[in-house]
Amino acid sequence: MAKTKKYDEQQLEQQHLQDIIQQIKQAKNKLTHSISHAKADIDDINRTFNDDVHISLGDDSVSIAAALSIHQQQQMLAERNNAWQRSQQQLGILEKLEKNPYFARIDFRELPSGKPETIYIGLASFTDQQNHFLIYDWRAPISSIYYDGKLGKVTYQTPDGEQAVEVSLKRQFILENGRIVSMFDTQETIGDQMLLTALNQNASTKMQGIVTTIQQEQNQIIRDTKSDLLFVQGAAGSGKTSAILQRIAYLLYRYRKKLTSGQVVMFSPNMLFNDYVSQVLPEMGEQNMVQMTYLQYVARRLPQVQVQNLYQQFEQSQKKVVSNANQLVDDLDFFKFETQYAQHLGQGGVHFRNLYFHKKVLIAREKIAEIYYGFGPQYNLLNRIDATNNALIKIVQRKISTEMRKKWVQNQIQDLSQEELRQLYDFPDQEFKNSNEEMKFLARKIVTQALRPVVKQIRHHGFINFAATYYEFLKQVPQLLSLEQYHISNTEWQNYLAEYARDWENKKISLKNISPYLYLYDLITGHHGDLTMKFVFIDEIQDYTPFQLAYLQYNFPRARYTMLGDLNQAIFTQDNAHSILQEVSHLFDPEKTRVVQLTHSYRSTKQITNFTKHLLTAGEKIVPFERSGKLPNIIVSSASAAMLTAVQTQLQKNHHEHYVTAIITKDLTQAQQLTQQLQAQNVKITLIKSENQRLAAGDLVIPAYLAKGLEFDAVIMWNATAGEFSSNDHQLIYTITSRAMHQLTIIAQQKLDPIIAAIPPELARWE
Repeated sequence: MAKTKKYDEQQLEQQHLQDIIQQIKQAKNKLTHSISHAKADIDDINRTFNDDVHISLGDDSVSIAAALSIHQQQQMLAERNNAWQRSQQQLGILEKLEKNPYFARIDFRELPSGKPETIYIGLASFTDQQNHFLIYDWRAPISSIYYDGKLGKVTYQTPDGEQAVEVSLKRQFILENGRIVSMFDTQETIGDQMLLTALNQNASTKMQGIVTTIQQEQNQIIRDTKSDLLFVQGAAGSGKTSAILQRIAYLLYRYRKKLTSGQVVMFSPNMLFNDYVSQVLPEMGEQNMVQMTYLQYVARRLPQVQVQNLYQQFEQSQKKVVSNANQLVDDLDFFKFETQYAQHLGQGGVHFRNLYFHKKVLIAREKIAEIYYGFGPQYNLLNRIDATNNALIKIVQRKISTEMRKKWVQNQIQDLSQEELRQLYDFPDQEFKNSNEEMKFLARKIVTQALRPVVKQIRHHGFINFAATYYEFLKQVPQLLSLEQYHISNTEWQNYLAEYARDWENKKISLKNISPYLYLYDLITGHHGDLTMKFVFIDEIQDYTPFQLAYLQYNFPRARYTMLGDLNQAIFTQDNAHSILQEVSHLFDPEKTRVVQLTHSYRSTKQITNFTKHLLTAGEKIVPFERSGKLPNIIVSSASAAMLTAVQTQLQKNHHEHYVTAIITKDLTQAQQLTQQLQAQNVKITLIKSENQRLAAGDLVIPAYLAKGLEFDAVIMWNATAGEFSSNDHQLIYTITSRAMHQLTIIAQQKLDPIIAAIPPELARWE
């Protein structure tokens, strides 16, 4: 009987689904027709704009009328274009809804005395012709009860305050091609069956959205609108990055009248990851936020200098030689100290460089220093540099008259072609009283043009030698700071200074130095960053230093911050990863700081999660999802040739399961060598050797530092041989192994790495 009832229910739901799809199709056809007309209007306006608008140079009244006509035409064209673009975006949403209109239904009544209501929740809202909601956007206030509440009394936030409802039904759907594949009622937030269906799918070269399977703890992150700092610590595979992308989509929806995607920036671990997540927001009908790596952000400020890249940073971290001097420069104390140091630069410490014109000194550095320090103590650094700019430009302007009389100017005038002459005149057929007046006019033009690079250099503060000024700052550190307090010897600090100078001589700068270098530049020039940015997201927070985070806050002072990461995956900054939250908390109001811990891991099967969490000292905090699979298999081969054979055999097994495999190596050198060996055996494989690449379809070889944030159907950990990793590489090995969704294989030669060997043997299958 119950089975018959369920069948009848599904028939009714199928009929409802078909009705909704039919209405979506009608709306789509109507919009397509409207877009076609709008495009014709735009083409028509463009045509009349070119044919009908004529400006008469001889009649002022006609010119003004024509100018007004042009302005009106331009305004009309802009309005039509905007409407056309909005319609195109709306059409894209309708096309997505047609394929998959919704994923949930809720029956409820508002308390205390509301009538029973039924709503369906989908990727976006959809209304009928009378503006009655047929589908509610998953980000709408009412939709939060699907994610947060069980059956019974539930409260949710509305624009007018908290509202209580009584939920009598929560139904979830899996739809394909306009048909209900399965539906199930649940008392939980998201039923296990829904999650299992999503998690059993294969990985993709692009991250998929998770709006159908958002968990309650993830929903709290997504809908947080009160915190200035939201700090999310999540286990590998806990869905933290997906939740953050949904959070961005939610904020764009919540503040849609006063927030644009250009006012949201996300700092990612690498550019490969940027490409991986690039489709999540567009799939929800939103434009992508500004997205970059921290390295990109700082390196663009010094285009002539080579900044330490991701590969070099990883190679350095693997040497395990972290000096106390390096740790000091990374520290929040150093940020505060540099801020204090800058307050004294009005008395001394700034180095200047000569301004040259035609390879001769135009304004000497001594003269510039005299001007800069000639302003009284009432001048702050910003006023001081602005006043110096103005004074230097006046000197350059006074040089024009002197320079006009020089022989090089006369020679250049004589060599001018007719075309070059025309370009120098203010307007065609310009007339002069006499040839002497014309020569003066042309001389002034030529000298002014020749001096433009000098003026540009002044306006861009090119008269300050920032490299020498930063070096001076580093030299002053022992006199102004107690190095003993930080366990730094004078010799160690001098070595740090020498390394900076040596790098700069070769037009290089380390990632350690670039942030304090730019911060000192900003303090001297009064640069205060982007005041329009409203939300800043920082992924893989464990690989940032406190100084870098403080510098980002300085650059985006009006933004609210969401920082997320897994302290168990700190492969660049192992030493300070676990203190990062404590350091960062000093930058924000404790009352507006929220810390969320995500302990459930959804990416991997229960068997893989139980295995990988034993790699960590605090692994007991990671809770696997009840998705069963095969035990990880460990293969210890007798020789390197046998290792290679084992890889090929495992790849074939994975292909049989329709799994795409990532072979993850410790470093780039191993990845390159392995790829060559496999390709020599005619194995189809793609090497990912740079963050500038995209994830290719098919099997990959990828070094560990580029695999962060990614997930794969199957992972083969290459060369987990004793001696390849250090005793401190728990986090690196954890990062490698926790990328696997369905299958994990570890291959070693003769003797397994002790970190892996220490895992209880029953948690793996040994070969």
